[in-house]
Parts: sequence; structure tokens; C-alpha cells
Amino acid sequence: MREYNVRGGCNSSNAALIWEEAAPGVWRSCIGSPEGVTPLTLIGAEPDKAALERLEPISPPLRWSDITLEEGGRNNDKLLVLPLDGKEKLYGTGLQMLRSNQRGRTRYLRVNSDPKQDTGETHAPVPYFVSDKGYSVLVDTSSIVTMHLGSTLRAADTDAVWIRDRNLDPEWKATIPSPRVEIKLPREGAFVYLFGGPTLRDTVARYNLYCGGGALPPKWGLGFWHRVPTLYNAEEALREALEYRERGVPCDVIGLEPGWHSRSYPVTCEWDGERFPDPQLFVRRMGEAGFRVNLWEHPYVSPSSGMYAKLLPLSGSHTVWGGIVPDYALPEAREVYKEQHLREHVSLGVAGYKLDECDGSELTNNAWMFPSHARFPSGLDGESMRQLYGLMFQKMTYDLYRGENRRTYGLVRASGAGASSMPYVLYSDLYDHKQFIRAISNASYCGLLWTPEVRKARNAEDWVRRMQTVCFSPLAMLNAWGDGTKPWSFPEVAEVVRHYIQLRMRLLPYLYSAFAEYREKGLPPIRAMSFELSPAQLADIEARSAAGEHEASVDTLDTVAGAYGKRKALEWDDQYMYGNDMVVAPLVEGETERDVLLPEGVWYGLESGIRHIGGGIVRVVPGIERIPVFVREGAVIPMMPPLPHVPANGAKTELHLFHFGEVPGMCMLYDDDGETFDYEHGGDGNWWRASVELDKTGKLRGRLEGEGELPPSYSSVVWHLRQTSLLEHTE
Repeated sequence: MREYNVRGGCNSSNAALIWEEAAPGVWRSCIGSPEGVTPLTLIGAEPDKAALERLEPISPPLRWSDITLEEGGRNNDKLLVLPLDGKEKLYGTGLQMLRSNQRGRTRYLRVNSDPKQDTGETHAPVPYFVSDKGYSVLVDTSSIVTMHLGSTLRAADTDAVWIRDRNLDPEWKATIPSPRVEIKLPREGAFVYLFGGPTLRDTVARYNLYCGGGALPPKWGLGFWHRVPTLYNAEEALREALEYRERGVPCDVIGLEPGWHSRSYPVTCEWDGERFPDPQLFVRRMGEAGFRVNLWEHPYVSPSSGMYAKLLPLSGSHTVWGGIVPDYALPEAREVYKEQHLREHVSLGVAGYKLDECDGSELTNNAWMFPSHARFPSGLDGESMRQLYGLMFQKMTYDLYRGENRRTYGLVRASGAGASSMPYVLYSDLYDHKQFIRAISNASYCGLLWTPEVRKARNAEDWVRRMQTVCFSPLAMLNAWGDGTKPWSFPEVAEVVRHYIQLRMRLLPYLYSAFAEYREKGLPPIRAMSFELSPAQLADIEARSAAGEHEASVDTLDTVAGAYGKRKALEWDDQYMYGNDMVVAPLVEGETERDVLLPEGVWYGLESGIRHIGGGIVRVVPGIERIPVFVREGAVIPMMPPLPHVPANGAKTELHLFHFGEVPGMCMLYDDDGETFDYEHGGDGNWWRASVELDKTGKLRGRLEGEGELPPSYSSVVWHLRQTSLLEHTE
């Protein structure tokens, strides 16, 4: 393997930039004199250079002379400038819920707990943009970065053709196309990375692999989750969990909200003696019933906590809700946190955490967060600490479980660059269903995961549509902390909801294999359509759509008459790839039909069985009892029975291999113990090839090939060939 030089001098303004190859297809430049902790140094994940070596060799995607460093503003701010072409689309910049293509926008990338405006502020600001031309750029810094993504226009670049009369010309645009990206860098400078392609999916994979590879959750983390109301005690939580078993609804994780603490807002991180008199017994009883326990917490430590005295001299200058703000950039502060959590939670069997409220903004109407001028013993100021706090908590808890050789999966409300390898899923107190669907798609550009958790609903239709979406997301969870909702809260759709939670369980081998590919190849398990379709393919589909040349077909009914008229270009960020062989196209309350963009090839409705010709757009009318999901012809989908919970390490179940359509095909199935990191050290983690081929007589035959007779988690294999639907296999 080659060694890559990542050392060298830093660039000052108006100097030719020096780029060094940091890993295969990854180049780095040091600008100014960057100091302090950055997201990549905080996470500290080693780039997976072996996996990067296996990607297609790539030359620098831009000419070095086209990337310049300029000065601007009263403080002679450093501006990194890159060229854009006329049709280039730009994605990424973190968890953006309001739009997908960021071209023509200015992104102010600051962490914000209440990101309601389209400014770029978000729970997870990542100064990283991805071009559909097949390259991406990261600024590794803890400071706020402003990216002008084709939203600024120099006088020399202004084309007279775009200067129009707003009063009379309907083609007038507020943002005139700009041929450049301008990135305002921190005053002290930063490390900048350029990731090659050659395609969009390749450049994102390189970014994820450079950040250590994607997260591989424990198998139980991919089951269904339920969070109980805030003040539930041990008996109430156990009773609610057991109701899942009684009603035949799968569930793997029970989450406790603030009431498990002896005090919260600020928190003690200690069990309340009245509600949970015997935490160890509670966790054990939950485990015996097949449930893992996840604990809610936030960073701000109460004076009542046993950690308070130790953390007080290691904390910042300001408090939040009266609680100190520990400086977890300090090793000694991290050690206090980890020692307490290991003793009082992890050693009892607690499976993980929901890390809340590490994302506040001082400029919202409810300004509870510490200010940007706060000071911390490590030397960080409030701005940098806010940008890093979510990453700090992910890293501490991940290291805590890794030290015990146990995998965890959890929730976090703030994240940032370099989080690819962290087993955490973002969520929000906002609740717009369309935005939540877009967030599933957009998260895939930046090494982030997102759950559209379900809390409440206006009616049964809203309820079932949200439940269908969450069951096809990275973490499927119902959060009943506030109003006590349950999957069966709307009796008229309770069977539909149960069906999709069971389907989530059945698809676990498929989803787990997609996450394993994320770990090894950097390809997100759930991803935007632009990963699957090139810019040319998307443009061709849109052009043919405008001419009315696409199929009009219906899931569960038959056909819809009528052709497509002229339509504006769409981003297709209301649907997404679910693994390699499925397209998921959710509906929201009030929608009875929708258009779906299908990649080239033949596709089958997962449950309708209707055959669709891809490479275009189809219209579907699924009914409230179905979410549109499509399977590629030839795909082999590994599944298992809809068990009450994911089998524990050592337990076995049946493996069902569903082959769709009439043509040969295959999939790669990953299996290991599902709970430990032994796969890194010669454990039982292996890939299996499940293929369907034509034999000498012309018949399709299934074959499973790998290490040993069967993957270790399975007792037997059942093939289902030439499938068009799962309806006849509801089990």
C-alpha cells in the first residue's frame, strides 16, 4: 500500500495553494494557521486506506490552478474559491431539511436547535458540499463556515442575458447564475479536503471511508423502538413493553425519557430511587423479555449529581438551566463522565443513550444555550464548543461501549463533520413530515443518519403515513414521551401499522447487510436518488417527462388515464434508495397518489406485484394501507420471520431469500454475531453470495455461497423464486 504525505507548509492569502494527497483520491491543503480541536481530530477515526485503495483510481477532479485563495471583507477574510459550470448541482452541507440542491444558496453553517429558516443553520452543520460532477469539498474546522454555493456574482462574471425587468419578464430570477463557489474560512485558517469521484456516489464513499467508514449498528438497533412517557416508573415501563408482546408487535428497545433521573433540567445521570428503586433488576427484567434499555440525557450537570464536584473545575464559564457545562475536550472530564456511566448504566446492561439538547442556539426566541463568548478550560470558546458538543458526546459514549466490546446504537440531536463511523441517528423537535422525508435523503450526502421519529398525529391517516415512513428509515421509533401514543392508538389502522413494523423486522437481514456495506465501502445504506442516477439520466428523464412519454400506472388499482403535461424540474428528495435494490416513495397526510422516479430496468411493487418499466416516472395510487416500495428485477432480498425481537447472539432463525422477477440476479448478505466488535479481529463476520442463475435446463436455481454451510445466525434457508410481491408471504 502506498504511503500518503499529509505534511507540509500552510498557505497564506494570495499564494498558490499547496495540495497533498492524504489518501487515495483525497487531497488536503492547509490554509492559514489552523489551531485547536476540529471535527476530524476529535473523532480521531483512522481513514480506511485499504478500502480507499480498492476504489477506482482517480486524478484530481479540478485543475489546481482553478482553486484560488482570495481576501475580502474588513478583516481580510480568507475566501476559498472554486469554479462551477452552468448546470452543476451542489448537495450536502449537513442535515438540510428545507431543500436538497444547494446551488445558488448561501449556507451559514451554525448549529441550531430550531432550524426553521432556509439559512443553512441546522442540527448538524457540515461544511462539506458534494457536486453532481463527482467531487466534494470539506472544511475541517470547529468554527462557523459560510459557503456561498453559486450565490455571489462578481462584476466580471455578470452576463447581460440575466439582467431582466422584474416588472415585465416572468423569467426574472432573484439569484443570477454564478460560476463560482466562495467559502469564507475561519480567520485563523483551516484544513481543506478535496475528494475525487468519478461519480457522486464515489466521492461520498471516499469521504465516509476517509472518516473511518460507516457505522455498523448492533442488529437489535435496527428493530423497532418505543420511548415511554417522561415520568413512567419501572413497573409502568415494563408493562408498556410487554403490551407489545401481547399484541404481536415487534419491539427491541425501550427508551426512558427524563424521569429516570433523580433530577433533570439540569440532569444528575443518576437513577431516581422512587421510580427505579432497583435499576439492575429493571434492566434484567427488560432483557429477559427481549428488550434493550436506552437512556435519555443532556449535557448539563445538576449540583445534585455525584459528578458535579469533579466536573465543576472542568466546566465552562456559563451554566444552562443552572447546570454546569463540562468541557469534554479535556481528557480528565471525559474520564469522570465515562467512569460514572460505566458504573451506573453500562455495567447494568443499559444499551445506549439518547443525547438531547447538545445543539442550542443563543439567537432563537428560546435562548437557553450558553453564549458564543463563553470560555472553557481547554481554550475553546462557546461557538466552537456548540459546534463540537454533539460530536463529543457521540465519541465519548461510542468509546465507552467499544471498551466493553459491545456495540451501541443511539440518538443525538447535534452532529457534524467526520461522524460517519459514529452509531448515532439524528432527530428533531420539529415535526413536518415532508421535511423529515427530505432529511432521510439529504443526510446521505454527509455521513449522517436521520430518523423521522413518530410522536403524535392529527388523525389516522397522518399516523399511518408517518409510521410507514419511519419503518423504512435508519432507526424506526415511536416516541411517546409527551402524549403516551402507541402503535395501536388509532384502532382503524392498527393492523396496517403492525404489518409495517413486522415488515421492518422481516427486512432486517437486508438492512443489516446495507449497513455492513456502509462500513466497508462507505456507501450510505439509505441514500438520495442522485446516488443512483447520473445528471445526464436525470436530465433525460425530466425531458421525457415534460413530453408526456412516461408510464402511468397504479399500485393496487390498475391504471391512471392521462399523460403528463409540462412539469417543472424536481429534486426527487421525497423518495430514496433503501439499500441497493429498493426504492421507497412515502406519502404524507392528504396525498392519495404521487409520481415516483424509477432507475433503469424493471421494477416490481414490493407488495402490489405490479411490474413497472424504469428509466422514467410512474404514477402510483397506493391507498392508505400501502407505502410505495419497489424492488429491482433480479434482486435477491434476504429476509427473516417477523419475530417479537431480534434474536440474541447465538440464537438462530430461518433465512428467506426472495428473488424478484424472471431474470438471474444476486445479493451479498452479511452476517456476524450482531453485538460485538469481534468481526474486526477474525470473528464470524463474513459475506455470503446469494445468487439465482439459470441451470442447464433453463430453470432458475438459487445458490448460497460463503464460509460454512449457513451464516451463523440462521438455522435453514428457504428460497422464493420468481416473486413479484410479498403479499402471499405475509407470515
